[in-house]
Amino acid sequence: MEKVGLFFGSFNPIHVGHLVLANHFAENSDLEEIWLVVTPQNPFKVKQSMLPNNHRLEMVYRATEPYPKLKPSAIEFELPTPNYTSITLAHLNEKYPKKEFSLLLGEDNLSSFHKWKNYTYILENHSLYVYPREMKKDIPKEFQNHPKIIQINAPKIELSSSYIRKAIKEGKNVRPLMPPESWQYLDEMNFYKG
Repeated sequence: MEKVGLFFGSFNPIHVGHLVLANHFAENSDLEEIWLVVTPQNPFKVKQSMLPNNHRLEMVYRATEPYPKLKPSAIEFELPTPNYTSITLAHLNEKYPKKEFSLLLGEDNLSSFHKWKNYTYILENHSLYVYPREMKKDIPKEFQNHPKIIQINAPKIELSSSYIRKAIKEGKNVRPLMPPESWQYLDEMNFYKG
């Protein structure tokens, strides 16, 4: 079974922090590939700052192209909304029976993981690879020392897509914060300037 880590995000836009984390997991865990799963825009919550699915996917595609272990994924674009991780995982298991899927999660997500739809199904069938994040709440006892939850000492990255969008709107140079291929696309398309 090939081990694949799923890194979900809106990637609005993708930045170097996403790449650093995804690559860290690809190089420092038993995961053979990392799929960057672009989450679709919720049709009921259209945000002005959220780029359409195809543009965010294109930026992820361009960012991951130089990295053979990193792959863009539009799998959730095919599924009904709202997207629930448990449904996406069930769909992937059916579509790729020779792959074993795990989730990459920021440590901060563990504090609310018990509120996820079918979270017990996820934990019974999939591992969670957790990377450090600034914590505002404690991790529930049931997730501490859990055999399916693997802590990975990845770099802590304090960079966000919302910061990049705000900086672009203010006319600041964000080029060093993004993969060059993605920045070039974003710049050519004049995204986030309005």
